[in-house]
Amino acid sequence: MFRGNYPATVDGKGRLKFPAAIKAILDEIHANDFYVTSHDGQSVRIYPFQEWLKLEDKLKQQPSMNRSVKKFLDRTNYYGQTARSDSQGRILIPSLLRESAAMQGEVAVLGYLNYLEVWNNQRYREYLEKDPFTDDDMKVLSDLGI
Repeated sequence: MFRGNYPATVDGKGRLKFPAAIKAILDEIHANDFYVTSHDGQSVRIYPFQEWLKLEDKLKQQPSMNRSVKKFLDRTNYYGQTARSDSQGRILIPSLLRESAAMQGEVAVLGYLNYLEVWNNQRYREYLEKDPFTDDDMKVLSDLGI
């Protein structure tokens, strides 16, 4: 399981070096292959490939004409590419996504249970400010038993 925020850097060649705590989890689950994508072009989602395959299996079970599924696949295919981490624990962010999500310099690597999300630090702070956590959000979580 991925959790927490781990500061990292995307180098001049567009490679993200996994923070040590994240790399330890990846080593434990034997993950060197990934699907790197986005659903909005604002951030980068990194799925260990076996997790991406589970998501694809769920998507395959949906009606082929489901508009939301198509929109999701449109975006994750447009921005997405398979990737393999190198021996130093670095992964290449595809150039189209790197440009769209402003992946350069300091970034935040956030754990979302079965995938990682990477944000430009400034863009993420703006995102959090624009979409604050509300009492309605707390109610929804409470209704879910969380």
